Amino acid sequence: MAERPGSIDETLALLKSTGYVADRPLATVLFLALKLGRPIFLEGEAGVGKTEIAKVLSAGLGRRLIRLQCYEGLDIASAVYEWNYAGQMMAIRLAEAGGAVDRDTLESDLFSERYLVKRPLLQALEPDTAGAPVLLIDELDRTDEAFEAFLLEVLSDFQVTIPELGTVRADHPPIVVITSNRTREVHDALKRRCLYHWVDYPDPERELAILKSRVPDAPGRLSQEVVGFVQAIRKEDLFKAPGVAETLDWASALVELDAVALDPALVSDTLGVLLKYQDDIQKMQGSRAKEMLDIVQNALRISE
Repeated sequence: MAERPGSIDETLALLKSTGYVADRPLATVLFLALKLGRPIFLEGEAGVGKTEIAKVLSAGLGRRLIRLQCYEGLDIASAVYEWNYAGQMMAIRLAEAGGAVDRDTLESDLFSERYLVKRPLLQALEPDTAGAPVLLIDELDRTDEAFEAFLLEVLSDFQVTIPELGTVRADHPPIVVITSNRTREVHDALKRRCLYHWVDYPDPERELAILKSRVPDAPGRLSQEVVGFVQAIRKEDLFKAPGVAETLDWASALVELDAVALDPALVSDTLGVLLKYQDDIQKMQGSRAKEMLDIVQNALRISE
C-alpha cells in the first residue's frame, strides 16, 4: 500500500507512474479529494479517460478497485446486498428433514453473513488490510433519481443499514470516484458532496504524450498524424466525436497493419475503428478524409 500523495506534484507523478498523462487541474482536484476525504465527481464525454482515473488511483496507491457499473433500473439488490435465497431454502429443507426445528435459531442463522451476498457498495464499506478501497461508481447518469437519492445517503455517512443485521459503517471511508457522461443532469445535492471536475478532450501535446505512453510501438510520424487527424475530426459536425480511447484503438490497429504514416486509403479503410456511427463514417470517407489528411500532413511539414 502506497502513501497518499502529499502535494499536487506528487499526484501528477503518481498518475504518470501508472501511465496516465494528466494535466495540473485534474491532479489538483484529485489531490484535494484524497486530502479532504471527499468523493470526486468526474463528468465529460465518453472515452476521455474518466474511468481510467479510478483504475490508476487503485494501481498507484495499491488499493483494491471496486466497480459499480450503473445502468437503468439499478436497485439496492444489485448495488448493495441481497440474500442468497436458494441457500436459505436449502437450509430450511435440511433443518426440516433433520427433525426438531428451533425457529428462532434457524431464523438467526438464515439471516446471518453466511447467506449475505455483498454487492459493490457494501464491499466498499468493509475493512481492508491494504487500506480503504477505491470505489468507482461508473456512469451514474444511467441510473434513475431514486437510486441517486439512495446513493446520497450512503455517501453522507458511509454506512448502510441491513434490517436483519443492523448498520454496517466504514471505519475508513473508501476513495470514491463517480463518473457521468452527462446524458442527464445529476442532482445538485449529490454534486455538493463531491469535488467536481470536467474531463475534456486533451490538447494535441497531451494526447500525443498519452499515445506514446500507451502505444509505444507506434512510429513517431504515425503518432503525430493520428493525433493531428483526430484533433481535426473532433471539430467536425459528428454524432459522436472520437475520444482518447478511440485514438489509442486506432493507433494500435494501424501498428498491427504495419503502417508508418497515414494515407487516404488507409484512413478510409480503418475509420470504423475511430468512429462508431455509420453516418459519421460516410461523412468522413473519401475526399473529405483526404482533404483533412492533407491539412494535417502539411501542418506537420511546416512545423518541422
